[in-house]
Amino acid sequence: MDTLLTAGFSATPEPTTFIVNVIHAHPGKQKEAFRIIQDVVHYVAERKQGFLWSNLAKSTDGKTVVNIEAIRDAGNVDEFFSDPVFREKFRQLDEVSTFEFHTYAVGDLVLPRLGPQG
Repeated sequence: MDTLLTAGFSATPEPTTFIVNVIHAHPGKQKEAFRIIQDVVHYVAERKQGFLWSNLAKSTDGKTVVNIEAIRDAGNVDEFFSDPVFREKFRQLDEVSTFEFHTYAVGDLVLPRLGPQG
């Protein structure tokens, strides 16, 4: 039986780890860089239990792509990179870009103030 998963937000910080990968596309290669990281993320989403969700975005100036990805634990990064298919897919980014890959732990969650402003 298939399980339907939905993304959601919590009002308090939870022990979530975020991967932020800023991909600096070579000139004219933003669409290709986006397609590659999209393929990588879909591969992970379909196969890795530690994956929670991802936002993929292209900059409006045509220069960068960003992947902001929530995973259960920093150890999931090693798990993902131990997969040879994942490594090969991820390696394709080298052909069209350079990138900055960082891992973050949630320290604070800031929400807009609700109700009358004063």
